[in-house]
Amino acid sequence: MCSIEEASVPDAEEVAPIFAHYATTSVVTFETTPLPAESWAERIRSVRAAGLPFLVLVRDGEVRGFGYAAPWRPKPAYRHTVEVTIYLHPDDTGRGYGRRLLADLLARCADAGARQAIAVIADSGSPASERLHQAAGFAVVGRLSRVGHKHGRWVDTILMQRELAATG
Repeated sequence: MCSIEEASVPDAEEVAPIFAHYATTSVVTFETTPLPAESWAERIRSVRAAGLPFLVLVRDGEVRGFGYAAPWRPKPAYRHTVEVTIYLHPDDTGRGYGRRLLADLLARCADAGARQAIAVIADSGSPASERLHQAAGFAVVGRLSRVGHKHGRWVDTILMQRELAATG
């Protein structure tokens, strides 16, 4: 059984190695080196200070995934739009945890006053992340071609968007 909880600063120690896997072995993030736990602790603090959710998925007492929302852009008119990010421990993909984590994250974003959610997905050649977001109600709204270079290849990003609540 697993639970989804608000992240605390100590969770950064378990978040860091999950992200490190993707930074070093894949193109799903454009970071090329792992971020230390201190950087994740600061990100948890800053996301929470902005009134947005930073969640961890806990299974058997261990953090096995995380997701958070961050402001889409710093300009004031974008204040109701967030970018959502989710990572799972590589051993826990394909088990429905991503759907649960994303659904909870989106609900908490709406509760925090967000009206639009954006996902920027690296086109890694595997459609899993795009399918996950489509299942959560996101639609593809654009593609940025060859904007990242990692592991010796150029990578596109797919922009996806979902309305969280009626805008006024």
